[in-house]
Amino acid sequence: MARAQAEIHRVIGQKGFVEESDISELPYLQAVMKEVFRLHPAAPLLVPRKAESDVEVLGFMVPKDTQVLVNVWAIGRDPSVWENQTRFEPERFLGKEVDVRGRDYELTPFGAGRRICPGLPLAVKIVPLMLASLLYSFDWKLPNGVPSEDLDMDETFGLTLHKTNPLHAVPVRKRH
Repeated sequence: MARAQAEIHRVIGQKGFVEESDISELPYLQAVMKEVFRLHPAAPLLVPRKAESDVEVLGFMVPKDTQVLVNVWAIGRDPSVWENQTRFEPERFLGKEVDVRGRDYELTPFGAGRRICPGLPLAVKIVPLMLASLLYSFDWKLPNGVPSEDLDMDETFGLTLHKTNPLHAVPVRKRH
């Protein structure tokens, strides 16, 4: 969090607020967002698809009319794709062109093609803007002095993924 905050403060300075145009100047924050989408996609499974013809995928035969589910949660943790796949390491995206808009199969939290999530344009604009604003305006701590290493990141599976135990973070107002 400290690295993202330092980048945000360097770019925003004393302006006092984050604007949409600032986000493109925050590569580490963008990497943080990609890492969050990789490890914690909102929906673990994409909308089902149906094979239009017999097709071979990675040595497996998928017969025509087979319903196929893409598990983006598992792809985000695939050790053949990601080194240290369970660790939160935004640096893995720095200097790389991997994008969440459905072009790169290893990072498709919003799906791809005709069935891509209709909320994608809103999410890629608002989520980084909101996070940058929160990190610019506040420092954050866990209640009762709990160290960040002890933060419970267990998830509950369903139609969407959510934390098993809600996150309680305490904002500490910054003086700019």
